[in-house]
Parts: sequence; structure tokens; C-alpha cells
Amino acid sequence: QVQLTEVGGGLVQAGGSLRLSCTASGRSFSFTSMAWFRQGAGQEREFVGQITGGSITNTYYADSVKGRFTISRDNAKNTVDLQMNSLQVEDTAVYFCAAEWIGGSAKSPQFRYWGQGTQVTVSA
Repeated sequence: QVQLTEVGGGLVQAGGSLRLSCTASGRSFSFTSMAWFRQGAGQEREFVGQITGGSITNTYYADSVKGRFTISRDNAKNTVDLQMNSLQVEDTAVYFCAAEWIGGSAKSPQFRYWGQGTQVTVSA
């Protein structure tokens, strides 16, 4: 059974940083994309960024986080991290990890597996 577990959420002041980590269990995702999405209160879930699988990886980010957020992965540990810098109040949301791309474009992808999410709250 595949499980994705996110950790690292919390409360931070605007301008601060947080690092989220997602650990996958049940199978390896080394050769497929992994991603982060977020959903603010009363909003639809939105794409944050993704990192492709394989020996050479590519990353794609939503325009709203580009230059502030960085995705990385460790295939040996089956993890994907999201380093978030220069956080803004608008970044407040539940952040979800996702794995195994099943369709869509680089900035509007669809994924098969999802984590339960971790809350990130940015205060002014």
C-alpha cells in the first residue's frame, strides 16, 4: 500500500522559511515525478512545483513561488522536499505531496498518489 507522509508544516512570520518533507512508502518513485500542491481555505488546490524522476531531473514551479521555493528529492530515501523561503501571507495553505504523474502539462499535472497534507501558516 502506497503512503505519502508530509512533515514540516507550522507557523512562520512573513519573510521566514520552512522546509517540508514528504516520505513515500510502499514502492519506489525514483523514475516518476513527485510534486507539491497547496490548498488555501476556501480555494481550489493549486500546483506548487514538481520534480521529474530518473537520473537527470527537471523542476517546474508555479509562477507565484518561482524563485522562492525549491523542490529536491532523494531517491535513496524515497523523499521529496520543498524549501520555502521569503514566505508570504498568501502562501498560507495546506500543502500536499503527490507522486506518479498520470497526465497533464508541466505546470498543470495530475498525480495518482497523494498525502494527507500539512498546514503552513504565514503570519504578517
